Amino acid sequence: MKWFGTCTDIHDQKELEVERNRLLAQEQAARAEAERANRIKDEFLAVLSHELRSPLNPILGWTKLLQTRKFSETKTAQALATIERNAKLQTQLIDDLLDVAKILRGKLSIDTSPVNLAFVIESAIDTVRTAAVAKSITLYPILPNIGQVCGDDNRLQQIVWNLLSNAIKFTPNGGRVEIRLEQVDEQAHIIVRDSGKGINPDFLPYIFESFRQEDVSVTRKYGGLGLGLAIVRQLVEAHGGSIMADSLGEGLGATFTVQLPLLNVEPEIKQPDVLPQPALELTGIRVLAVDDDADARELLTVLLAEYGAEVLTVASAAQVLANLESFQPDVLVSDIGMPGVDGYTLIQQIRTLTPDKGGHIPAIALTAYARVEDSQRAITSGYQRHVIKPLDPEELVQAVVALKKIDFGKQF
Repeated sequence: MKWFGTCTDIHDQKELEVERNRLLAQEQAARAEAERANRIKDEFLAVLSHELRSPLNPILGWTKLLQTRKFSETKTAQALATIERNAKLQTQLIDDLLDVAKILRGKLSIDTSPVNLAFVIESAIDTVRTAAVAKSITLYPILPNIGQVCGDDNRLQQIVWNLLSNAIKFTPNGGRVEIRLEQVDEQAHIIVRDSGKGINPDFLPYIFESFRQEDVSVTRKYGGLGLGLAIVRQLVEAHGGSIMADSLGEGLGATFTVQLPLLNVEPEIKQPDVLPQPALELTGIRVLAVDDDADARELLTVLLAEYGAEVLTVASAAQVLANLESFQPDVLVSDIGMPGVDGYTLIQQIRTLTPDKGGHIPAIALTAYARVEDSQRAITSGYQRHVIKPLDPEELVQAVVALKKIDFGKQF
């Protein structure tokens, strides 16, 4: 009895084959993820271009018509309201992009203090009420005073505003949006429920991802960049909370629930009375304003003069220095991005002057550079206020009034 054959040890070969297959699968998965990321990026850029251009259409269209046609007072008022609404929409889109940039860099700022959520929600409701009325949507708030959370009241209002705006956006005319505040154990729950479009169950896991939208086709019915809910999630988590989305399906509405830890303090009994603000007045205040853009200079001249200021507007840093001593302004309002000498360099040059030559003049940086680091750089350079373009007229006037009341000689 004989046996002929061989016995070969292929253990190492099999291990190499398994490892090769694992690396191949890993590479294929990475390639698929990269392709998905590129597709999302391309879709986002297409949507971004559309969303930034869309508000410009009525703005530029109505502006041209107002320049070339004579309309009734009613139609003119409607045109101006349309221009304002679309300008604010475009500003909000830019603010969302800036917030996402801060989140990606880990620079999102939260200034915490005890905050009463009922007051925050009421403020957010006031902001969206006009949009709800325009669609005949009923807002149904249920806001018991359950206490306070530790948070940034502006950022918390941004959370609620985003959720309410979304609910109104995706709810048809005549619908209903409910916002409820509840205490569950040691947590506050903010619940926003609408009777609108609803969410496809397949899309629910991705609802809070940046740049993701359920519908990015050219036939889509609802606009936006797909950033609002991603920003909301980041803001909620920055406050130590969580957010959930739920929907029974398309056409059956959606519910968003924000959970935030409550502070262990007694609820406030009532909202503090708000003192009436005095009327803004710049009579007797001399303002020197500089901007290299002619339209911006004209706007500043008319705006500040309407509030009673004596205004001199110039186009460059050199003209500021040439007029500073002779005009003797009470406040300087300066653009930052200017050719030749920018606003940062200008204020640094001014601060080297003696007081009688204007070296101690209070100064406001009025600029489209809107990041936190831009504000910090403006203050470090020598400005006392940082006001962002597009400007809110009252914000600028309030800044001028505030600076006129302060003795800046003690700072230098």
